[in-house]
Amino acid sequence: MSTQKNGITNAGAGLTMEDIAKVAGVSKITVSRALRDSPLVKPDTREKIRKLASEHGYRFNVSARNLRMRRSYSVAVVVEMTPMSGRPMSDPYPLALLGGITQQLTTAGYSVILTAKQLIDTGPVQGADGVILLGQGLHGDAMHAMERSGLPLVVWGAQEEGSTCVVVGSDNHKSGLSVAERFIGLGRKKIIFLGDVDHAEVGQRCAGLIKGMHGHGKVHIIRPKAFTVDSGFASIAAALKKTPHACDGVFAASDLLAMGAIRALAENNLQVPEDVSVVGYDDSPSAASFIPALTSVHQDLRDGGEMLAQKILDLIDGKVVSSEMLPTKLVVRQT
Repeated sequence: MSTQKNGITNAGAGLTMEDIAKVAGVSKITVSRALRDSPLVKPDTREKIRKLASEHGYRFNVSARNLRMRRSYSVAVVVEMTPMSGRPMSDPYPLALLGGITQQLTTAGYSVILTAKQLIDTGPVQGADGVILLGQGLHGDAMHAMERSGLPLVVWGAQEEGSTCVVVGSDNHKSGLSVAERFIGLGRKKIIFLGDVDHAEVGQRCAGLIKGMHGHGKVHIIRPKAFTVDSGFASIAAALKKTPHACDGVFAASDLLAMGAIRALAENNLQVPEDVSVVGYDDSPSAASFIPALTSVHQDLRDGGEMLAQKILDLIDGKVVSSEMLPTKLVVRQT
């Protein structure tokens, strides 16, 4: 027996999305988005559609939709960094990136699968529609491993010569140039770059610094064991033990390294910034509250996360996507 309510005929065959769209006066995709609670649909329209669906017992069948579209509507976010006590996952990197990624993907109706580089061969990652990789790894190892999966891939990092991978990151080379300009303005000539240059991002920061300092001073590279305060301290302490006045400027690849460097300088009776100028990277919240307040390169990680998400969505949809670098800014404080 057929019944009719609100213009929808239900003959026992089950309500369709097209039925709801017809009565609501909207497109089928709008119905789909409203039933997934997408903010892309106006609240009043979303409520109207959900009410119609509820009155007729309609339930959005995610599994059937995914099977029909041959998509999982999920994106795997793989974090390359290894968590440790001195560098927790709650730091702005990668947390701010994840915030931007999650907001953009969930708005588009995608689930986020958060995992680590050690689990890239597991089912949830391999079943995803695409992958966002946060960090390329030493010599790009993590990026090359993900490329072999054959899934659409976008990476947070730095562009590497010869790579066809889509990369989003900060303008690391220009950051190094801006730090060199500051050191030159302060008359600094003996510079230590503190960071592992086998990481593409870090290598480009160092390259920018060296280029900017050319003819104005020398740059000595020290590779810490990790991106932590303790590693920054140990690296600079060892350098000063060998040469008491080893530097009058330090550019650290992260704020944590810079903070450790300042502590080592203080324990060796060198004042910051009177004797040695120090610059960090990331402009983390702790940089402003550190004593002395840390001069640091600011990169907009949230915008970076949103850009990563949009590019992976475009790749999944078969669009042509290119790499993109975000601008940075040197935030000058007391160091």
